[in-house]
Amino acid sequence: MLFPLPAAAVYGIYVFAFAAAAVLSFGMLRRTRHIEHEDTRRGVFWLLLTSGGWAAAHVGYLVMPTTALQYAFYVIGLVIGLASIGPWLYFCAAYTGRSVHHHPAAQKALAAVFLVIVAVKVTNPLHQWYFAAEPARTPFVYLQVTHRPLHWIAMGLAYALAFVGFFMLFELFVRVNSDTRPLFVLLALTAIPVVFDVLGAVVPGVLDITYSSIGVALFAFGVFFVYFDRFQYVRVTGESDDPIVVVDGQGELRDFNSAAEELFPSLLDSIGARLSALVPSLAEARSESGRIVTVGVDGMTRYYNVSSNPFTIDSAQMGRSIVLTDVTEREQYRRELEAKNEKLEQFASIVSHDLRNPLQVAKGRTELALESDDVDHLDPVVRALDRMEELIDEMLTLAREGMAIDDTERVDVDALAEQSWKMIAAGEATLSIEDGLEQTILADPERLQQLLENLFRNAIEHGGGDVVITVGSLPNGFYVEDDGAGIPAEERGDVFDAGFTTATDGTGFGLAIVAEVAEAHDWEIDATEGTDGGARFEIRTR
Repeated sequence: MLFPLPAAAVYGIYVFAFAAAAVLSFGMLRRTRHIEHEDTRRGVFWLLLTSGGWAAAHVGYLVMPTTALQYAFYVIGLVIGLASIGPWLYFCAAYTGRSVHHHPAAQKALAAVFLVIVAVKVTNPLHQWYFAAEPARTPFVYLQVTHRPLHWIAMGLAYALAFVGFFMLFELFVRVNSDTRPLFVLLALTAIPVVFDVLGAVVPGVLDITYSSIGVALFAFGVFFVYFDRFQYVRVTGESDDPIVVVDGQGELRDFNSAAEELFPSLLDSIGARLSALVPSLAEARSESGRIVTVGVDGMTRYYNVSSNPFTIDSAQMGRSIVLTDVTEREQYRRELEAKNEKLEQFASIVSHDLRNPLQVAKGRTELALESDDVDHLDPVVRALDRMEELIDEMLTLAREGMAIDDTERVDVDALAEQSWKMIAAGEATLSIEDGLEQTILADPERLQQLLENLFRNAIEHGGGDVVITVGSLPNGFYVEDDGAGIPAEERGDVFDAGFTTATDGTGFGLAIVAEVAEAHDWEIDATEGTDGGARFEIRTR
């Protein structure tokens, strides 16, 4: 026998269990106001209300003095128990960030199924298709219910819908990827009564009624008295597939989802630590929504917009949920646009300044030639026009060199250096290729040749007509240096700026073009001191 206890004791256990479940459920109703999310709060409230009414109906079924009243309370319990499926699904959908509970079609379908099943239950005295009832004395005196196939069909549908909710929660917990084991345990409590439902149908001495209201009461008790903060955190961090980090009012880490963990591995196993120590940039941005944080992901730079929203953790403490939205493409476009605008401003300055002088010379000399009929005045005009043409060509080249490079190929640096040397007016200057330079790099050959030609011209322009220029290899690239006067240390940071030159007839664009070509390849270039005191430019390609 399953219950080797006196009948009175068994009866008392049943009444106490369902009465306690009703008290717990109704007692939790006021605490639902601490749930910040409106739909989740509404779902939990009605789940507790229906579960409490379900348990209370079972108490009435057990304690009523007549079989008619016991029968009535049992049917009431059947109706309220079925009604609890709606709030359960509503809660699960809202808690996991879904919107299916607001779909009119879903609401109408559930309502129609509910009404049909309720109609069958309420009219059971007429057809007895749902259950049969007769007085029994084991394990105590009560109205024994024997369920018919329609009951099991309805129960199967109800439990199928209940497990849909369980699946929603399970998917959320997996996605959040934080320590949600306590909530898993609490959810398991709501499923344990299913075992007693089955035992009631096959084991003598176990009442053939539904026990789920007890599980819901235990779940509610655990949520509101033990793991309420975790309950809130999981919902917040599961709101979106974007990285989400939750901190309390003191800036200590409380939760994060798997997307945030992938972005910031330092968050793992760091619950309770200060966010400022784990991810300083994110901690700085958390109090100011709209800020952009830069994160290195798989060797690439990505940009995330930070949205920081306050939420209530409990009645006295506030926390913040920090959501990061990937805006890499938008931010890259913005930065490219800013760079282009800056370049346009440079060009406008050059046009208004550098072109004005030769234009004024050409204009003045042309007027003199017309007035005096002396063609000797036209020689400075030709030189001024040549100067203007050179400036315009350099500006156009600089504008083109700023474009990104899509197609690259393996290029021999030594061979291309020789080819580039033939394209310039070298005069008495000498090109020296480092012994053993047989390096190949991934590059756009035309753009790399442009880089080398400008470095060679720069060396000849500043190093003298008989300068010696050397091209050699680096562990991660190559270098070009000369034996000229070199670049003063205080000017090395400015030499790549458009328009910067120390030569009286220089355009100031040569090294700016070099820097643009290097940037387009995603290379690094530095100006430093050469081996013999001249200028040295190191290009790091990887």
